[in-house]
Amino acid sequence: MSEGRGQTVGQGRRLQAESGRLQGESRRLEDSEPAPGVAPWDPLDPRRAAQAASALRRRAWRTHASFAALLLAAVVVAPLVGSTSLDLAEVLDRSRPFADNTAAQIFFIARLPRVLAAGLVGATLALAGVVMQALLRNPLATPFTLGVSSGSALGAMLAITFLPAWTGNALTSVPLASLAGAAGAVLIVYALAQVRHRGFSTDVLLLAGVTLNAFFSALILLVQYLSDFTETVRTLRWLMGDLDVAGYAPLGIATVLLLPALVAFAWLPRSLNALALGAEQAGTRGVPVLGVQRLAFFASSLATGVAVSLAGPIGFVGIIVPHLVRLLVGADHRVVLPASALFGGAFLIACDAVARIVIAPVELPVGVVTAVIGAPFFLWLLIRKP
Repeated sequence: MSEGRGQTVGQGRRLQAESGRLQGESRRLEDSEPAPGVAPWDPLDPRRAAQAASALRRRAWRTHASFAALLLAAVVVAPLVGSTSLDLAEVLDRSRPFADNTAAQIFFIARLPRVLAAGLVGATLALAGVVMQALLRNPLATPFTLGVSSGSALGAMLAITFLPAWTGNALTSVPLASLAGAAGAVLIVYALAQVRHRGFSTDVLLLAGVTLNAFFSALILLVQYLSDFTETVRTLRWLMGDLDVAGYAPLGIATVLLLPALVAFAWLPRSLNALALGAEQAGTRGVPVLGVQRLAFFASSLATGVAVSLAGPIGFVGIIVPHLVRLLVGADHRVVLPASALFGGAFLIACDAVARIVIAPVELPVGVVTAVIGAPFFLWLLIRKP
């Protein structure tokens, strides 16, 4: 037991030690170091400040337009590939009734909901990853670091193994139990962070999340041990990522649940830029630090819980997408957050397309593809020079 606790504490300390890289990016913001393509400017010179702000806006629009075009292309092209290739002209052929157009039925009924689910989950996990890394000031933090995904997975495992199958309109017992598990994990981690600190200690939050992750993972193994063969296969399939949603209704419900988190993400960028400099410096600049930290924690946890309940715990999206975007556009959260959402959606759609065609007609779980791509990137991130 002491060895396991030592490993957990060691993992938390290793994550904390890596926070220096994010702090380096923060110092660039503090020193007003220009982002790529933006000329240096004196903050006391209004004309140069206006020019720099205009250049930043142009760069943001170019970045967002490019990633939006990439996401749109992915949404259109991905449903056309699979075990049976489709012709877009045949899919959109309005001279044939929809009931007689097999290509259109495959496109709109079987594949497009799955592609939209991949886009929604990828965008959500990428956003949650950006916010979590800024909140914890740790570039290796992910949406799954604080145990929300493990709690969500435990809820889903309990529903698959012990609860009778239940379906009500577009809802089923598994995503509901998954959401309940995520909510329980969030409340436990937050309570633990509050017990040790009157404010909002991100160090305690990180250690509590890592410990809870290990605890929930052990419970998941216990549930799998008690389940029969069929239930074990279902749980393994869900844990490896499952984007095969039934129609558009689950997507609508997930979008409604995500709205509060998306509103919070839209409000957070300037505060996260200030928070990246440190809590004290952010406070001196008028940022309500405690409120921002709580909002970032609950918004990213809600987004993670909804994404996991829709598609299972798909790893690495929330860490490799934010870092790839920062390499391209810099560390300004006003640019990084929208760009990560667009690129994250396109990235997971592409990974799902690969999962569907690499050994067709058999489909790989999409989590396998993201792990194969994300694990080497994660290792490179660990060993690269700041």
